[in-house]
Order: sequence, then C-alpha cells, then structure tokens
Amino acid sequence: MSDLPFGFSASGNGDDDRDKNSGDQNKPGDNPGGNPFGGANPFGFAMGGQGQGFGDFDPSNFDPNMLGQMFSQLGSMFSGMGAGMSGGGGGPVNYQVAMNLARQQIGSFTPILDKEISASADAVRLADVWLDDATTFPSGVTQTVAWTPVQWLEESMDTWKGLCNPVAEQLARTWQDNLPAEAAQFAGPMLGMLTQMSGMAFGTQLGQGLGQLAKEVLTSTDIGLPLAPEGIAVLLPEAIAKFAEGLEQPGQEIIVFLAAREAAHVRLFTHVGWLRQRLLSTVEEYARGISIDFSGITDATANIDPTELLSDPSKLEELISSSTSFEPTTTPEQKAALGRLETLLALIEGWVEQVVTRALGDRIPSTGALTETIRRRRASGGPAEQTFATLVGLELRPRKVREASELWRRVFEATDLSTRDGVWAHPDLLPDSDDLDNPAAFIDRLLHKDTDLDDAIAQLEKSLAEQDGVEQGDADSGDDGPNPGQTGS
Repeated sequence: MSDLPFGFSASGNGDDDRDKNSGDQNKPGDNPGGNPFGGANPFGFAMGGQGQGFGDFDPSNFDPNMLGQMFSQLGSMFSGMGAGMSGGGGGPVNYQVAMNLARQQIGSFTPILDKEISASADAVRLADVWLDDATTFPSGVTQTVAWTPVQWLEESMDTWKGLCNPVAEQLARTWQDNLPAEAAQFAGPMLGMLTQMSGMAFGTQLGQGLGQLAKEVLTSTDIGLPLAPEGIAVLLPEAIAKFAEGLEQPGQEIIVFLAAREAAHVRLFTHVGWLRQRLLSTVEEYARGISIDFSGITDATANIDPTELLSDPSKLEELISSSTSFEPTTTPEQKAALGRLETLLALIEGWVEQVVTRALGDRIPSTGALTETIRRRRASGGPAEQTFATLVGLELRPRKVREASELWRRVFEATDLSTRDGVWAHPDLLPDSDDLDNPAAFIDRLLHKDTDLDDAIAQLEKSLAEQDGVEQGDADSGDDGPNPGQTGS
C-alpha cells in the first residue's frame, strides 16, 4: 500500500532516513539455502566418503592410531563450521546454531524509525479504546513498541526455548536409555558427538523456521503465543508494510485492525493468569510421553562391523545420517496433549477474532475482509504452522479456529459479555474439541451451570445432614464414635 498512515513507510520506498541494515550479516554467500554447514546435508558430512569431513582416508592402511586421527579431523571439521557454530551446544538444542542460521535468513532489515514507534503507539491506543466495548477484560497494554525482525527473534527466543527444551531433552534421554546393546557396544565413543549433532540438527530446524517466521510475523502474538513480555504490545512495521502492499483496503484500517488484534491478545494473556503457562505445560505433557522406535537403528547396525566404522568413514556417515531421520512414536497420551494444545490455540484465536470484529465492525468497513484475509493467511500453511509441526508435531487446522470463533459468537448471543469472558476464569471451564464440534451442548451446560451448582450444593448439604444424624444416633447409643465437631473433614 502507498497510503500507510501514522508514519509507517511502505517497503522499498527508498526513504533517505531509512537505511537498510547491512552490517554483520554473515550472509551465506554461495549457499543459497542458508545452510551454514554447506549443501543439502545439515551436518556438513560428505555422503559416500566423498569430499569434506575426513580428508584422504585409506581404509587399507588402518591401524589403531587412526582412531585418534579421525576424532582430530572431526574436531577440525566442527571448528570449520564457522564462528559461533560450535558454541551453545551444551543442551539438547544448539541455540547458537539456531540464532546464527535464523539471523542469516533474515538478512538485511529496515531499522525502526521514531515515527513508526509513535505510529504504533497511536494505533494500539485507538484500538484499545474501541476494545473496551467488546470485552469485560480491561486493557492489558502498559507499553507499545515497534520491532525489527531481528528484535523479534531475540526477544522471542526464551519462549522458543521453553517450547523446544522439553521435547529435545526427552528425545535425547530416550535415545540414551534405549539404544540397543549391539549399537551401544561400539557407539560409546561416538555418543557424545551424536548428542552434539542432535543438538545441531534441532538447532538447524529451529533456526530455519524462526528465520522465515521473523520476516513475516506482523505482531508479537501473530502465531497465538505470547512472545513479548507481559503488558507489551508489539507491531512489526516492515512486515506490516509488505502485508499491506497486496491488499485493497486502506492502509490506516489495516494498521488499526492489526493493532486491535495485538491489544486483544495482550488483554487475554494479561488477565487470564494461567493461560501463558498452560500453553508451555501442555507441550511438556507431550514431551514426557515421547518414545522412539529403535527398529530402524537396529536394522542399520545389524550388519556393520565396528571396525568398519573406523576404517570406512562413509559407514559412520551413513549411520549418523540415518539416525537423524528416525521419527518418535506418538502415544495416545501425546495425541491427547496435542489435541488440547491445538484446541487452546484455536480458542485463543477464535476469541480474539470475535472481540476484534465486535469492536471494529461498525467503525472500520474493511474489518470483515481483513478477518478473512487473516484466515486465508493462516490456512495457507505458513511458517507458523510449519514451525509448530517441526517442533512438536502440531499442525494447526484452520477448521478448528473457524469453529472456535463460531462457538464464542454463539456463546455471546446466548448469554452476554460477562458470561462469555467468564469462561476463561479456569481451564476446566473451557470448551474442548468435542464442544467445538457441538457448541450447542456447551452453551446448554453454560446456561444451566448455576442450576447444576445449586443442585450439587443441596446434595452435599443433604449428605452432611444424614451423616450428622447417624453419628448423633451412635452417640445416643453409647458408641465411642467420632467427635461430632470433626464431621465433614
């Protein structure tokens, strides 16, 4: 769009006071895929014994001293992967690799101008006023900021660590505890290296996902997770400008619409105290049940002579390459955890959609069109969905978001704002996936909630009265029954 208001500048407009950040980019150069290790192999090994990794290695002249030489060459190989690539590997995920790779994928970016910081604050402030009529939750925004893609990457990394660590730690633990004895016998000296390479593999996947995501997210809550500190509303002007270029709606309406979505998310995460942690704990529930089918590695090592691994580096390379392709098995408990996570994310997005529609529908003519644009953007399987699928095996289904939005709409029509927002008071009150498929049943339970509670209290009082009567009768008969003052404990 060329009419972006509030000081937002359209991407690539050549504004003199907006210079592209080209310093310290660590560009991949001849590696168009952005893979810091070179080629399509993320670990830098040359498959089939060709090329880099071990140098000239003649298996016919093997002797025990060559084991030390091989590890020395492995060390040299890791050292040559680039500055910082061998760091940050102390845990199950090499976050230094993830950060460096994501930073390379971001490339040059546009610094934030003072007018964009002011513009972001103005848009959120206006949207926040309108949101007051659409929800009982008061404003949760204490500060509005504008981020570059790199700032988004840096500020969100702690949250990604919270999501990735449980999964990666459980995978590493399962690997070590269940490695077949036949493989462990000769793989012992290599386990440390395999652990490092596993961390690199996970870090590479994370970096690729976040690098792409950083260039496309429009706000800090664009993917449904709270990636900014509590109370902070964030807009990303460069991505918003690119997003607006392909739309027919006025730029001013686009920015206020996105600001309203961000402010609504912040309200929800600020005033529903359990929500942020619930998202992370659900991932941990999934991670605790991870197991790996080791039949693949058993088959891979069944016909390998341990001495072959030392005399023929290509065998070792093949084993490492095949081991990275093993998929964890999914248990019923994990499927249930992923279902809860998917439903919770859908409920968050559906609630925000309804609140923003109610707040802006009569004020911004393009609200309906922009809402549908966001739906199509999500349905196209963008980097957010790909990142979730890579990290936790979760694919966000747009059907669930659409149904969640419909459920919140029908709840409001059948009750009021207070009842609708009161559903967030406790996680046990939230709809589940079955309720998304049958909102009428959920609404019926919601409408009869008070009656059911009164019935439960009356039944409890009746039971206590009957118990008191029995104990009193025992006391009159001279039995050494319990002290009546202790009943009901």
